[in-house]
Amino acid sequence: MAAGGSAARRAQEARLQERLLREQWRAARQRALRWEAASEGERRVAAQLLVLTERGWRLLVDRRWPGTRAANVDMLLIGPGGVFVVDVKNWQAAPETSDGELRAGGESRDEHRRKLLAVTKTAEGAVASLGLSPVAVQPVMAFVGRQVNVELGRIRLLGEYEIGPALLRERTRLSAAQVRAIAEHLERVFPEYEDPSAKRSAPARGAPTPQSARTPQAARNSWPPVAGRTGQSDRAPARTVPSRSRPRQPGSEPDGLFDLDGLCQAALDEARQAPIEQWMTFLHPDQVALVRRNWAGPARISGPAGTGKTVVGLHRAAHLARHTTGRVLYVTFANNLPRVQGTFLKTMAPAVADRIDFRSLHSWAQEFLKGRGVPVQLNKARAETAFSFAWKDVGRDSCLAEIDPSPHYWHEEISYVIKGRGIASFEEYAAVARRRRRTTLRRAHRRAVWALYEAYESHRTERAVHDFNDILSLALEEATGAGDSPYRAVIVDEVQDLTLVGVRLLYALVGDTPNGLLLVGDGQQAVYPGGFRLSDAGVDIRGDRGQVLRTNYRNSKEIVDAALAIVAEDSFEDIDGLRTPGRRDVDLTYHDGRVHRVVKPTAAEHDQALVAALRELTPQERSDAAVLCSSKRAIDGYQRLLTQAGIRVCLLEHYDGHTVEAVKLGSYRRAKGLEFKRVYLPLHDADVPTGPESAETARERGELARSQLFVAMTRARDVLWLGSVRPR
Repeated sequence: MAAGGSAARRAQEARLQERLLREQWRAARQRALRWEAASEGERRVAAQLLVLTERGWRLLVDRRWPGTRAANVDMLLIGPGGVFVVDVKNWQAAPETSDGELRAGGESRDEHRRKLLAVTKTAEGAVASLGLSPVAVQPVMAFVGRQVNVELGRIRLLGEYEIGPALLRERTRLSAAQVRAIAEHLERVFPEYEDPSAKRSAPARGAPTPQSARTPQAARNSWPPVAGRTGQSDRAPARTVPSRSRPRQPGSEPDGLFDLDGLCQAALDEARQAPIEQWMTFLHPDQVALVRRNWAGPARISGPAGTGKTVVGLHRAAHLARHTTGRVLYVTFANNLPRVQGTFLKTMAPAVADRIDFRSLHSWAQEFLKGRGVPVQLNKARAETAFSFAWKDVGRDSCLAEIDPSPHYWHEEISYVIKGRGIASFEEYAAVARRRRRTTLRRAHRRAVWALYEAYESHRTERAVHDFNDILSLALEEATGAGDSPYRAVIVDEVQDLTLVGVRLLYALVGDTPNGLLLVGDGQQAVYPGGFRLSDAGVDIRGDRGQVLRTNYRNSKEIVDAALAIVAEDSFEDIDGLRTPGRRDVDLTYHDGRVHRVVKPTAAEHDQALVAALRELTPQERSDAAVLCSSKRAIDGYQRLLTQAGIRVCLLEHYDGHTVEAVKLGSYRRAKGLEFKRVYLPLHDADVPTGPESAETARERGELARSQLFVAMTRARDVLWLGSVRPR
C-alpha cells in the first residue's frame, strides 16, 4: 500500500460515518418535528436521542407517572447502557449546582431534582420486578440550548448536544433481548400520557382505532414501535434456568409480552461470556429483593460458596449510598479484596463510588486511631520475636508441649481465642467455649496458656510494639461511646474470618440502626482458626434479618461435588450457632464446568503439565485464569516457573479488579471473595491430611487445610485443574 494509504482509508471511513450520522440525525429531526403535541424543547432533545434508536435503543416519550393524577414523565430511554429517566428543561437561566442543590438564575430549583428522583424510584421498582438492579436505572436532566455535563448526586445534568454522546459512552449493561423486554414492560407501567383537561371521546370497545387517531400523540409515545403491538414478537426463544424456572402449563403463553425466565437466562449467558470481572458483579433477579430490602436492625446474608453473597453486598452498598445521605463502609479481613471490590463498584455505580469506603479491617482501624490521636506502634516482626521469647521462657517446657510441641498452635490460641475475643482474666478464659478449636484443654493446660499469654504481653510491652489484635482492641475502646459515627451503614464481607473483637468494633459504629449493619459470609469457608457466635458480640439477628442464599450461580455439579468431597466429613458451627454438615444441598444453574485431574509420577512432570495447560490458553483466557497455592513458598516457586516459561503473572496481592492479560497467582486465602473461569491447583493435596490424625491438634490443622482447599476449588467456574504427584 502507498505511503499515507492507510490514513486516507481511515479518513474516508470517518467521513462516511459522519455522513451516516448526519442522515440519521436529519431523519430523527423530521420525526421529532411531526410530534406536534410536544414542546419545542422536547422535540430538540428527542432529535438527539432518536439517533440512538438507530443503534438499538428504545425511546418512550411523554408517559404518565403511575400513582399520580396528572404528572407526566418526559422521556424514558432504554438501551445497552441501562434505563434513563429523562427530564427536559428549557430554562432561560443556566443550571447551577451548589452544596447539593439545583439552582438557576439565583433561585432554588431543587423541587425539580426531588421530582426526578421520585419518578426514578418508581422506574427502579418497575424494573426490579424483572430482576434488573437499581444500579442500571439513572436519572438525567437534559437542558435545551445549554452546554453542561455535571453530576448532582446521582442525577446527571447534560446539555442538548451532550446527552446523546454521553449515553452512548455508558458501559454495556443490557443485551438486545433485555432492552426489548424492559421497554415492553415500562410501556405498560408508564402508559401514554393524556392531559386530563382535554376531553376526548373514546372509541367503542372492540372498534379498530383509526390511524389518524394515533397521530401525533400516540404515534410518538414509543420509538421504535415496541415489538408485540402487531401480535408478533422478535424475541429469541426462551431459555430457562432449570433449578429456578416455574413449570409452564402445556399450551400456555409467557406472561405479558416477554418471558421472564428467558430474560434471566439471557442475562446469565451474556454475563458468563464477558471477562470474569464483569461476571463478578452480575446480580441475579432472585437477589434484587435483598439489595433493596429494609431491615429494622443488623442483618446477615449467608449461603454456600458460589451463591453470590459478595455480589449482593456490593449492590447493597451502591443502593444504600444512593438512597441515604451518610457514608458507607465496606470492610473485609483480607487486605487485597477492598481494592478489587472498589474497582467493581466504580464500574457498576460510578455516581456513588466516592461515598463508599472499601477497607481491610486492620487498615481502617489504624486510620481510625490515627484520626483520634491514639499512638500505634504496629510491628509484626518484633511482636513475633516477643512471642518467641515468651515460648522459650514459659511455654516450651510446660505441659503445653505434651499436647503440641509446635509454638505456632499456641500462638494461634492467644491470637484467636484470648486476644481475639478480648478476654481480660484467667477465669474468663478458663470458662470460655473455644469455638472451632477441637483440642481439649483441661484447667491446668489453660493455666499454662495464660502464663504464656502474660509472658508474651510482658515482652511485647517491653519492646513498645502492638500486634494486630491490639489495634482492634484500641479501636473498639475509642468507638465505644464515641458519639456520632462517620458511617451511615457498615457492610462486612467474609465476616466468618473476623475475630469477635473485630465484629464488636464494627457493630459499635452503627449499633442497631435500621439498615446499619450487614454481615455477609459463610462459616464453611472460614480459613482461620478460632471462632465466635454473633450473640457473643451482642448482635441480634431476628426473623427475616437472617437470609440464606441457596442457588449456586458459579459452579457446575462436577466442580461442586469435587469440592464437597474434601469437606464432606467436616461439620462446622456457623456464627449463628448452628452446626451444619459439610455436605450441603444447593441448587445449581450452571452445567458446563468440568474438573481436570492430572497425576504425574514426579514434581517436574507435574509442573511441565501445568505449563503446557497454561500455554494452550489464549491471552483472554489467561486473563480469566488463576494458579492458587497453599503456601508462600509454593507461590514463589510457581512465579519463577511461569515467568521462565514466558507466561505473564499477576500476583493476587497486586490485582485490583481491572482486567489484565496475565495469569493470577496467589494463595488460597487471597482468592477468597474472587472468582475465575479457570483455576489451577498444583500439588493441591500435598498439604491436606487424608488419613486419620492421631493428635487432636493435627485434626484441627487437617480440618483447616481442607476448608482452605475447599475455598480454592470453589473459585473455579469453567475449569478446575487438580494436579497431584503419585510415584509409580
